[in-house]
This record gives sequence, structure tokens and C-alpha cells, in this order.
Amino acid sequence: MATFDVLLPVKNGIDYLAESLDSICQQTYRDWRLFVLDHGSNDGSRELAELYAERDSRISVHSLPYAHGLSGLLNLGLELCDSKYVLRQDADDVSLPNRLQVLANAFEFDHELALVGSLGDVVDAEGRSIGMLDMPTGRYGVLVSTLFRTPVAHPTVAMRLDKINALGARYGEDFIGAIPESRRMHVPGLAEDYFMFGQLALVSRCMNIGQRLIRYRWHGANIGATRYVAQTQLALNISRYLTESLSIMLGINSFDPAPFCNHGMNLINFYGREDFSEEYGHLRRFMTRAMPQSAELSRELSFRKVVSSRSRLVMASRYLAHTQRYGVSHLEWRTVRSWLINDFKKQPILTLTPAGLVA
Repeated sequence: MATFDVLLPVKNGIDYLAESLDSICQQTYRDWRLFVLDHGSNDGSRELAELYAERDSRISVHSLPYAHGLSGLLNLGLELCDSKYVLRQDADDVSLPNRLQVLANAFEFDHELALVGSLGDVVDAEGRSIGMLDMPTGRYGVLVSTLFRTPVAHPTVAMRLDKINALGARYGEDFIGAIPESRRMHVPGLAEDYFMFGQLALVSRCMNIGQRLIRYRWHGANIGATRYVAQTQLALNISRYLTESLSIMLGINSFDPAPFCNHGMNLINFYGREDFSEEYGHLRRFMTRAMPQSAELSRELSFRKVVSSRSRLVMASRYLAHTQRYGVSHLEWRTVRSWLINDFKKQPILTLTPAGLVA
């Protein structure tokens, strides 16, 4: 049994797989096993992984073409694990050499932690830096943001196996069970990470370390690029589902998080509506009852107040006041910028219609 079991799913990822595998092999923390979960590759990815497995007994390759979606693939991977911690690694991302050591230190420092993520650098297909992978930090940063956006970046995550097993936490499944069974969601892919980690944030200790521990690759084949509308719609559905689940768990009135969501660091257009002051009042009452009073909650409420107006002038003025009090966050600035300067966006602002989100 190793301290870390690493789950690395791959399907036709030959272009970047060697660099990704090397980044685990070169970790300063040596007590790990790596499970390559091949989802029916036909480009040589499985054969390449098998060459690595021949050279290093800690690596094994599992051919799982029948797995149902990424959720099913990762859940099969979880069944292989018997370590203290489960680490995620994508086949096109690169872990920095100290990643496992930093995460191990975090888990040992706080034995209540169920999940730890981190920040990262965003690189393009050639490995050139093009941005920053920003996530909420602090003791309650993940919790207070989880109703509005994915609170952790999937490729940065490590989980404490005994805690997720005790909760029955699995990808794509509702393991909280607050919503009546007839309406429970199942998420086979696109946002399976948000569904799992959002639930974990509501019932356990989760946090992001304020260090850049991976190089996250953004290229034309990313799901966020190829299926942007469908992924954002599903993420919005999950935000609403998590909010309803929490309201049932706590016995308090719910609210609609949709006007305040910034999935992909983008806001949603509502047929030209600009003022969501009434909805913000519902949000504030809910959050102050549901979340611990903390610096993270104060900042979250302040930022959601910023985006409660779609008037560019009002939003800009509120954002300036917000940064003067709380400082600049890359994540928050990108969200505000997406609305103020959307002519330069690579992804369009989506509009919520009765039939769902449309570009």
C-alpha cells in the first residue's frame, strides 16, 4: 500500500502523455502508485503507458473501454485504490516535482481535510505560459464559492480515501441524498468533478493551497473549449442542485444562484436584465445562515454584490470598491472583465432562455 494512489485517465492522449507520466515519476515524494486508466485509446497511448509500467513497478495500466463516461472510469479507478490519499492527474497536464510532498504536508497538518487542491499555471499546446489557474483559498474559500462555480480544479486534487469512502462519495452520483430520489442527478461527464467536489465541500473540510503545483494545458481539444455551452448548462444545473440540497439539509429557504454564477469565469445574460438586487438579498440571507462567519464569506458576499448589477458602470464602480477592501483576485477580475470587455472574449456570453443556455 502506497501513501498516494494516482488516477490518470487517458483516451487518445499520446501527444502529452509521456510528459505527464514523467512528471509523476520525477516527484520528490516517492511513495506512490500510478494507475493509468485507458478508456479505449487507439493512438498508442496504452502501449506507451505499458512501456512506462515495464520500467517502473509502481505504474500499472488498466484497459477500461467499457466504462460509462469519465465518471464511470474514475469510479472504477477508485475501486483500485487502497492508499491514504488519491491524487488526480490528467494525461495532458504536468505536476511540479514537489506537488505530492506539499499535498502530503497539508493532509498531515489538518487531519480533518477530505480534499486538497491547488493553484496552477495554464500553458498552451506547446507548453507556453498563457495564464493562471486560480481557485479560492483560505479555510472556507472552497465552501463559500461552491454554489457559484467549480470550487477546485480537478487536475490539482488529492482526496483522503477513508473520508470519501465513509461518505460514499463517487463521481457523478448524489451521495448527500437530500434531494428526493425521483429527482436526483447523475452526471456521467462534462462536470462530474464539480458535482462530486461541490457535495464534498458541503459536508466535509476542503481547501485549496495557495501554491502553483501543476501546469494545466489548455488546447483546442479541452472539453471546456469543444463543449462550452453544454458544460456551462450542466454546471448551472449543478449549482442549483447543490443550493437546493443545502437548503433542505439546513431547513432554510433556498435561492436561485444562476444570476451570480461565474462558471468558466463568465457571467450569464438574462434577456438584458441589469438589476438583481432582490435576488442578492435572498442570496445574502441564505449565505449568512448557511456558511460560517469568516473573511472568506465576507469577500464572497462582496463580490456577488459586484455582479448583482449588469450595468457596466455600476459593476465597474462596485468592483473598484471591492478591490480596495479585499485586493485583486485574478478569478474575480476575469469574471468582471468578461462582462465589461466581452468583445475580446474567446468564449461568448451565454443567455439563459426558457429552453436553457444559448450562445
